[in-house]
Amino acid sequence: MRKKIVAGNWKMNTLPNEGVELAKTINEYVKTLNQDEKYKVILGVPFTHIDKVVQAVDLNLVSVSAQDCAMYESGAYTGEVSAKMIKSANCEYAIIGHSERRQYFGDTDEVIAKKLEMCYNNDLFPILCCGEKLEERENNSHFEVVEKQILNALINVNSEKMQNTIIAYEPVWAIGTGKTASPEQAQEMHEFIRKILSEKYGEEIANTTSILYGGSVNSKNAKQLFSNKDIDGGLVGGASLKSEEFIAIINAIRE
Repeated sequence: MRKKIVAGNWKMNTLPNEGVELAKTINEYVKTLNQDEKYKVILGVPFTHIDKVVQAVDLNLVSVSAQDCAMYESGAYTGEVSAKMIKSANCEYAIIGHSERRQYFGDTDEVIAKKLEMCYNNDLFPILCCGEKLEERENNSHFEVVEKQILNALINVNSEKMQNTIIAYEPVWAIGTGKTASPEQAQEMHEFIRKILSEKYGEEIANTTSILYGGSVNSKNAKQLFSNKDIDGGLVGGASLKSEEFIAIINAIRE
């Protein structure tokens, strides 16, 4: 059975001490829940926070994710942070291919494939992001765009590695805009993504891969989104910076 997951993406927000307090609040709440292996909470924090947040939470309750990693193992790449460095801080996950990395920092499908390889080589679990822009949705090329992103990223990923991969569908037009794909639109794309995985890896892996929805997820729409059969949780942006909102979203996935 695939896991239900709520993952926060803090992006370039909070100072380390603020992040630690937010993480502690989330951790204390999760501690009060009946622990169930079907559910997972992940915090995607800035690089400067990883070590402090890892120390602040119980990693059996709350996992920690980086928001990116370098496409190289090591070397003269000023400003980059390698997967090996991230793993050395007891971080478990890395968000790869987020639309903001694609848009602002030029992450191509080829770059994303290399970053995935670095994750697998260093025992990091990647959260692979995909999603179409508004014009691609409006001209009905959204399925083609998402399929291309996924297959290009997973070109060298075998079945064993795929078992350690989470996919997050985030329509670019819904990220940080307050707009959200309707539950029907989100379910339709998640079902399509699962079909892509089934054709590449077989039904067993397709049916055990967690696929998350991202794009202005909040406490008001989370329950309706998560009730769809192919939506296994959310990659949450702005709402993950507010403990009450994020806790409500955690509750929505458990209902």
